[in-house]
Amino acid sequence: MQKFYRNVKSLFSQPDFMTVRFQIEFLNFSCYNSSTGLSENAFSDMFLLLIYKNKQKIYIIKKKEDYNSMWIADQWKDYQVLDTSKGEKLERWGDYLLVRPDPQVIWDTPKKNPGWRKMNGHYHRSKKGGGEWEFFNLPEQWTIQYKDLTFNLKPFSFKHTGLFPEQATNWDWFGDKIRKAGRPVKVLNLFAYTGGATLAAAAAGASVTHVDASKGMVTWAKENAVSSGLKDAPIRWIVDDCVKFVEREIRRGNHYDAIIMDPPSYGRGPKGEIWKIEEAIHPLIKLCAKLLSDDPLFFLVNSYTTGLAPAVLTYMIATELKPFNGHVDSQEIGLPVRDTGLVLPCGASGRWER
Repeated sequence: MQKFYRNVKSLFSQPDFMTVRFQIEFLNFSCYNSSTGLSENAFSDMFLLLIYKNKQKIYIIKKKEDYNSMWIADQWKDYQVLDTSKGEKLERWGDYLLVRPDPQVIWDTPKKNPGWRKMNGHYHRSKKGGGEWEFFNLPEQWTIQYKDLTFNLKPFSFKHTGLFPEQATNWDWFGDKIRKAGRPVKVLNLFAYTGGATLAAAAAGASVTHVDASKGMVTWAKENAVSSGLKDAPIRWIVDDCVKFVEREIRRGNHYDAIIMDPPSYGRGPKGEIWKIEEAIHPLIKLCAKLLSDDPLFFLVNSYTTGLAPAVLTYMIATELKPFNGHVDSQEIGLPVRDTGLVLPCGASGRWER
């Protein structure tokens, strides 16, 4: 990818701007349709960053409102992506700055933000896989807020902090649907992690079943519920393999008005069960369709896997939920980058609703 970036960069040595612009558009189309693994908006941002870097007087620099095909989590006050370059992103989490790797960031732009040299934590990726944190005056745990929700953060293995802030765009979407439903809403949240979606649904008035294979993550989610004033909210906490739980719920005859799933690309269950998203996601969607009530409100699937493009999510969800007569919209999701005004792609979501 870095070699590809350098090849594209050579375009900007050409004196003819119209030639450059034509080649940008051509490469953006042709490369997105290859096996590069980058999203369409990631390609677009790479070209625009090159323009930005070379100070070309080109009037196609995007602003957030130009990303009509993305859902952008732009309502944060305690979190920001400040800048991106050389495979990393500089983020503000409350009062602290972290530098973490990001596979979408293949561009090499100047690191002018002083935060690159004054970070509080830096996750170094290892060439052998994994990596390790390096800390500079960072507490073991701190909190940030999103609207009425409070999250406890603590950096741990494989660059994580305990929260995926781009998911806030989905929290706002289904939270609004729950509040406007005018009836009790029963939600199932699978691969529920530290409870961002669970708490957003509960705060909107839903009763939620929170399922994750990691006991530690479920404990962390309970802590977030307490911090958010939702200790007594109607949340059922389950430590279990998500597929096996769904299968048991089908046998029990239980149903839900809404289902959320945010599966990892690869993972293991509490008893060593192996999860590979490319092999398991469609069968799981098919199973979950059997858990929907007669009057379902929404169905949400998130993916961080580059191979699962929005159109793939739409195809699977529309196929399995066809009997419910709703419609599906799938898009990339992203986070605004403060220093450039561009948007960092962060995966994709498929939303079904009536």
